[in-house]
Amino acid sequence: MSAIATGAERALLLEHRLLATLPAPSRDRARLEWQQHHVAMLPLGILFSAVRIPGRLVVALTDSTEASELDEFMRHTLDDGPVICDPRHLRYYALVPASMPRRWRQAVDDWRPLDVECLGQGSYLGVPRADAVRYTPARATYWSVPMDSAATLCRPLKVARLIAAGRHCLTTEPEE
Repeated sequence: MSAIATGAERALLLEHRLLATLPAPSRDRARLEWQQHHVAMLPLGILFSAVRIPGRLVVALTDSTEASELDEFMRHTLDDGPVICDPRHLRYYALVPASMPRRWRQAVDDWRPLDVECLGQGSYLGVPRADAVRYTPARATYWSVPMDSAATLCRPLKVARLIAAGRHCLTTEPEE
């Protein structure tokens, strides 16, 4: 018996862990949502919270609108922490520890003018299937940076630095 899990086995383990955020009767509904729509609504503030980052901040930092380049930037900047992308609204959701909305309250308040929001308990997030790891026009959401395990999240300080750098790029006048 192999001690190394295959990609399919890791995806099943991850989906099982994500479904644990729901009460037992709702898990079948979420599985069906993943099958039919490739995304399921899961509650935040239990396993993780999410920082919603407008794509314009990421585009300002990369000077690119190519999904693959933006995804690689997020992967590198957030040290492989899991990020969900909503390409229709060009928003990124960095998955962070569940306690971030409480512990980073002042920073979260400072980010509001940028349309950055920290979503926690009482919020839901459309979470893509574990195998939705690339942008396609048909997908409502996908893993910009796949979640390797439910225990690996984005570090809040890295997320804060990304937001600060994006703010700086947006407020700095280009030299002519």
